[in-house]
Amino acid sequence: MAKSSRDLLDDARSTVPEVSPQQVRAASGSRTLIDVRERSEFDEGYIPGAMHLSKGFIETRIEDSVPKRDTPITLYCAGGVRSLLAARALQELGYTDVQSLAGGYGAWKQAGFDFIVPRVLTAQQQQRYSRHLLIPEIGVEGQAKLLDARVLLIGAGGLGSPAALYLAAAGVGTIGFVDFDTVDRSNLQRQILHTEDRIGMLKTASARIALTALNSDVRVVEHNVVLSGENAREIFDQYDIIVNGCDNFPTRYLANDVAIFAKKPMVDGGIFRFEGQVTTVVPFQSPCYRCRYPSPPPPEEAPSCAEAGVLGVLPGIVGILQATEVIKLITGAGDLLTGRLLHIDALAMKFREFRVPRDPQCPVCGENATITEPIDYEGFCAAPASVATEAVGATA
Repeated sequence: MAKSSRDLLDDARSTVPEVSPQQVRAASGSRTLIDVRERSEFDEGYIPGAMHLSKGFIETRIEDSVPKRDTPITLYCAGGVRSLLAARALQELGYTDVQSLAGGYGAWKQAGFDFIVPRVLTAQQQQRYSRHLLIPEIGVEGQAKLLDARVLLIGAGGLGSPAALYLAAAGVGTIGFVDFDTVDRSNLQRQILHTEDRIGMLKTASARIALTALNSDVRVVEHNVVLSGENAREIFDQYDIIVNGCDNFPTRYLANDVAIFAKKPMVDGGIFRFEGQVTTVVPFQSPCYRCRYPSPPPPEEAPSCAEAGVLGVLPGIVGILQATEVIKLITGAGDLLTGRLLHIDALAMKFREFRVPRDPQCPVCGENATITEPIDYEGFCAAPASVATEAVGATA
């Protein structure tokens, strides 16, 4: 004889522990919290930290989201019924520590505990970002974070072009550029933001035209200035993440230092002929640019792209890797290139990873920092290596 709905509930209650909102709150962070309601219900509000897996799909998708069957899991729905049945289904799949929130989301709100009302995507946004929404690591919540994010690109050139295009396509809500240069015909071999009809135009204006044509969700901010010790902090404070695509050492050290001062993560990229490199700096958690390069090399050992040349597609590879790191920083997905330097040899088509330790004596991010505000970067980078190292200490 088929079981009635009451029988199924009684069966679930006999094996699934039911917990109070207070117990769920006390266990916050130690258990995986899953909302099993429909997406429309979730969009009206959810418990902080909860992931969404509706009851109708939880059995087919749980292994992707929670692969380990001994993971402590708490399920909740609107009133505590669907979560009980979903918890019982997980037990049958072999999950050993599953419980249900008694009274569900309604009981949580009645207890006066905090809840989150997520950004609701428009029908057009749901269609545009549909491939993101299918990825568990991004989904609606991650896409909302992208739309709310503010990213600054230093340079609208070789690295800034591919990074900006893919960040705009991904739905990053605010993209800023710091660049004072104009579009030159020689840029078009690699700087794909720009076109022949925009030669002579400010690069930031050209970038705005390209990005707004690609995605009307994106707000583009132009900073048509030379980045300097006087304006860098004010500009950086307006953004969540910095993407460094400049091609000179004074700006590299300036960007690094101010990102550390402002506690802004920075995704750093560099290119030279057939070679590129990418790393991510999280202030005071991972090595910074100065940890890797305490002092700049002589100018003759590090010529610019204009002096040494660069393979046109190489900035595309590096810039897209930078954009990937930015998306991971925003959404919290995956492992960042912190403490790791990814080197690309396009001629041999080899990728190598180097571990980079954090320098406890670093003058900017070390335990006893001696540089706490911008210095004379032109003078610092023009000095011989031994003198430059001394100049760092002299700025204390």
